[in-house]
This record gives sequence, C-alpha cells and structure tokens, in this order.
Amino acid sequence: MNGYGGTILRVNLSDGSIHRQATEENLARFFLGGRGLNVKRLWDEVPAHTDGLSPENKLIFGVGPLVGTLFPGGARFNVTAMSPQTGILGDSNAGGFFGPELKFAGYDQVIIEGKAEHPVYLWIRDAEVELRDARHLWGRDTWETTEAILEELGDRDIQVATIGQGAENGVRFAGVFANLVRAAARTGMGTVMASKNLKAVAVRGTQLVPVADMARFTEMIEQLDEVIYNHAEYDIRVRLGTTKLITALNKIGGIATRHFQTGQFEYADQVSGEAIEAQYKIKSKACFACTIPCSRFLVVKDPRFPGLRLEGPEYESLAGFTSRIGNGDLALGLKFIDMANRYGLDAIALSECIAWAMECYELGILSREEADGLDLTWGNGETIMALIEKVAHRQGFGDLLADGVKKAAERIGRGSEELAMHGKGLEVFQADLRSIKGYALGNAVASRGADHLRSEPWFEFSEDPEEGIRRYGIPETAFRLEYKGKGLVVKHFEEMAAISDAAGVCKNTYNNMEVLNWDETAELLNAATGWELSGEDVRRIGERIVNLERAFIAREGITRADDTLPRRFLEEPLGPPTSPSAGAVVELDTMLDEYYRARGWDVETGLPTRAKLEELGLNDAAEELTG
Repeated sequence: MNGYGGTILRVNLSDGSIHRQATEENLARFFLGGRGLNVKRLWDEVPAHTDGLSPENKLIFGVGPLVGTLFPGGARFNVTAMSPQTGILGDSNAGGFFGPELKFAGYDQVIIEGKAEHPVYLWIRDAEVELRDARHLWGRDTWETTEAILEELGDRDIQVATIGQGAENGVRFAGVFANLVRAAARTGMGTVMASKNLKAVAVRGTQLVPVADMARFTEMIEQLDEVIYNHAEYDIRVRLGTTKLITALNKIGGIATRHFQTGQFEYADQVSGEAIEAQYKIKSKACFACTIPCSRFLVVKDPRFPGLRLEGPEYESLAGFTSRIGNGDLALGLKFIDMANRYGLDAIALSECIAWAMECYELGILSREEADGLDLTWGNGETIMALIEKVAHRQGFGDLLADGVKKAAERIGRGSEELAMHGKGLEVFQADLRSIKGYALGNAVASRGADHLRSEPWFEFSEDPEEGIRRYGIPETAFRLEYKGKGLVVKHFEEMAAISDAAGVCKNTYNNMEVLNWDETAELLNAATGWELSGEDVRRIGERIVNLERAFIAREGITRADDTLPRRFLEEPLGPPTSPSAGAVVELDTMLDEYYRARGWDVETGLPTRAKLEELGLNDAAEELTG
C-alpha cells in the first residue's frame, strides 16, 4: 500500500503472543489512518462500558499515510483507548520522531492487548518484535527510562515512547511521552499503558515509506513549503512556537488567570514566549521533516535549579504553570513543566487540579489541614512543587487530585463542583472560553471531553466579515465574541482536525495556518497513495471520523446534556472591565442548536441520526445506536 507501512502489529501481553495482519485498504480509504483508523478499531473491538484500566481495554498506537514522508510536520502519532479518566473515548496525539520511526518499521498500527505478568517493554526493529523485561525500568521517570533503553539496545537512533511514575502510580491523567517531552498526554493513555505493565515501546525502522507518484508528491511539497515560508505567521512561529499565545491572549483578555477568575495576567510579559526567547532559548527545534522549527531548546540559568535544560514548552504547559495558578516566576514555571514531563503527567489536567484547589482554599471551601498543611495561596512555588510530587506518587492530598478535577470536586463537595473546570471529565485548556465563542462550542462538543484540538476554529480571530460571508454565509463568524454561525465554523474545523490527525500531520500548519484546502489535500493524498480521492471525499472522511467518535461516546451514554461547560463560562461576565473581552459570556444553547443542525444530528438529544450514519457508511453504528 503506497503511503502506508502495510502492516498492523498485535501484541497480547497476557500470553506474550505477537501477530501481524495486513492493513485493510478498504478501512484505510474509509478512515485514512491515525486517529480515524484507531477509533474504528476501538469501536469494533472494545465493548461498551469497558473499564479503562482492565485487561480488556486495548491501547492502540496509530500513524497516518503522510507520516514519515516529506510532508512538513508529517510526524504525528495517535494513542487511543477507553479513557480511565473520563470513561469515554480516550485519544491523544504527539509529534517528534516516534511516529515516523514506527512507519519506517512498516507499521500503521500497534494494538496492545491484555496485561503482562510483570513490567515489560516492546522492542520493534522492522519485522523483529519482542517483549523485554522492564522490571529494572519500573519506577524511573520518562527521561531516565529513555536513556536506559537507548543504552541497553545500543542504538541512539531508536525512538522510545514511555511512561513515568505518574502512570505507574495510577494517576488517571498520565500520558505517553516520546523524545522526552513530546506528550500524548490527554485522557490518561499513559495510565492505560501502565495498567498493562507496559513501560515503553522502542522502535527502529529502516524502510522507506512508498509513495505512488514521487515526482508529483515532491513538486507539491515544494509548493507547500513556499506557502509556509511566505505565511504571515511563519516568523513568529519559528521564534516563539505556541508560546506566542501568552501575549496574544493576554492582550484580548482571554488568558486563563487564577483559575479563570479574570482574563488578563499582570505578569504576562514576564512569563511570555518573548521572555523565554530573550532569557533561555539556545536554538529552535523541529519535528521530523518540518519546515517550521517551532520548538525551542532552553538552558535555564537559575541557581535554584542547577542543570535545568528542556525542550519547549508549548503554550498549554507554560500558561498552566504561570497564569492559571497565579505564578509570575518564569524559571519556576519551567521547573514545574520539567517535573510534569519527567513524571509523565498531563500539564493541562495537573495545572487545573492545582488551580482548583487554590481557588477552593481562597473561598474557604478547602482548609489548609485538608491539604496536608500546604499554603494554597496563588503562585506559592513551594506548595506547587510539593503538589506535583504528591500527585505523581498519589500521596496525601495529591491522591485526591490524581483522579482529575471532576472526581476531586465530587469527593470534596461543598460547592467545589461548580469550580471544577472540565467538560465530560476532561480539564479545559488555558484560554478563557468566554473570549472565544467558537472554541467554547468546540470544547463543549469535543469527543474526548473539553478540548480545543478537536476543532481549532481559528477563523473567528480573522475579523474579516466578507470572508465570513464567503465561507459560511454569516459575517459574524469572523469575530471571536460573536456566536452566530459558530456551529458551522466548528463543524468545518472539526473535520479538518480529524483529517489532520488521521493523516498524521500538524494542526499548526494544517488547521491554524490552513496551508491546504480540501482539493489540495486530496491531490497530495492521491500522489502518496495512488488513489483517486476528491476534495469532497476527504472532507467526508473527516465527517465520518467525527460521527463514529460521537457514536462511540453515545454508546457510553453521552447526550446533549453532557455537551456543556462550567457555569463560570455560561453565567459570569468575563473581567477585567477594561479588557477587550469584558462582560462576555458563552451563549452555548443557541450555538449547540446550530451545530447539531449543521451536523445532521438530532437537536434534542445531540445524537447522530440513523440517516446520517448510514449516509456515511457507518451502518453498524447506526444499527447499534438506533436499532
């Protein structure tokens, strides 16, 4: 199969068996790969209501047809399972070099089943696959584990995806980390991996990715590179990566500050991407084959943290450990990020749990005694460092937070539930949803819980009403504080995001910079695979993925009632009063009605209709959901 590794690898940890099967071309044409093929496999093979930590759950690594090719940013891999954090679809995505290496070894998916008797790691070298003892690695952090495996196998070109102590100790929001800091961190996929006694996956591949029409593919990549180099955002993305958002969101009054109590942070300049560039950046770094080296290698020269060096960070972890928790000390924030990476924890979930605890303390809901005597005032560095340690090891008050903010609030009660910033059990990201209405809707309906990466509807920042009319027939779609038309915008960008994850490419280019339209995407995929897809065919693949994911979570009991946001975003006007977003709230119900109609779903229940599922060829889902 051109564009594909051609093989699915199945590893049963319970009996140690290893099997291979050919990648099914009919499924690849229907779901493309990566996230799409992963959710199809999960739908078919993991029954409804499976416990995320049971051996019956399956953990699936998947890559798409553009991974390992010359496509800039074609480096993403998806990890998918039933989530132990949310109880619904678990799925996370990361870049770096692990995904391409898996493809070079000839695999489109690795499906992990069962549970090993003791800790093991999976070693893949092309067709040679074996399980190795990992008892000596259990208890080590992500950096230590990666180094130990590279030394043990004697090849520093091996790519390793591993878990840290957080996952081993059952923290429900632990992730899978590759290249030390490339985090597939959301929904607890690392926790699933640990529950199977799988410490790591190490892979080395020596094969090329076959491309059907290399001349045409190369020509299109060269054209794409020119589009990227000439894009208005190219320079700032190379300089600052996603940390450019600290300044941008603070300017509009939309940065998560002290647990979303306000939308501007008085220390934003001190913790911004520009501050990182000026003080700590040594060089830029890129994922495999990418023309936008948006990551950075940092050396933090601070006597409090000798030897602190790290790659990144992304905006989410930076804002999470600065503005969200009220910390204006940049070096301290970077130390927190490094700790989270080494322990293998989701920075969004972890920072939300800490911020929630701090607001509960501020309001008198939570006492100092209940928090192991810690002073939970905003930005208290000593307390935050202690909490990260306690969460990673499930010790004391950290044990309460280690299941995520939803369950922590349920255990504390006393009204703290209204302060838990999550949707469907997944913590909200680092932007105030009142300031970006399209993102608010996207978070409410996202298939894995509150999440911005299922849609990324950047268009609402464009402020181009004529383009809003051209695209959606509604000028208000181009403005972030307007809600009219956002159902159409989110639908479109959800389908783009699904294709991005299924093909295995970066949303920074594909979604946010919109470097390819549907027809161009189809032409590029055709050059890679030899197929004859139209632009509409590609869009419908994205629509099919979104609908199957919705069917999956509907099978777990999710309905319109769950497509909601914390009360703060819906009812409390955003401050401060002087900001450009002052007074905003989210008009969610109106946007939901519009979104469901655009999707062809039932407006009352929020569920896909039988007609829509059958239209997309999802007949088994139609039968199971509607009888």
